[in-house]
Amino acid sequence: MPEEDLVDIKFRLYDGSDIGPFSYSSASTVDMLKQRVVSDWPKGKTMIPKTSNEVKLMCFGKILENNKTVGQCKLPFGDVGGGGVMVMHVVVQPTIDKAKSDKKIDDLPRKVVCSCSIL
Repeated sequence: MPEEDLVDIKFRLYDGSDIGPFSYSSASTVDMLKQRVVSDWPKGKTMIPKTSNEVKLMCFGKILENNKTVGQCKLPFGDVGGGGVMVMHVVVQPTIDKAKSDKKIDDLPRKVVCSCSIL
């Protein structure tokens, strides 16, 4: 694999700590990166993703889609230069328990707000 085809990426966690950097092929998918984040998640963190579906990766202000490749996530005006490392921010969104998500809107308490205006 040619060296220019590799991209160094580190993953910035919610508390400012990092996982990596690791070298990835430009053809690697975002889903592959998310699986790596879950498998290498540091012990002792308060939030721990159980699956890659609970992880969102952000880069350059965009949430990355699972089917995108590393090559498609690079800056549009050029690659990371000078042996730099691309930083992807990790957001953990734990899945909501099915019992909680099945609650209907009708079951929620209603708040009645009445406003009147006299002209």
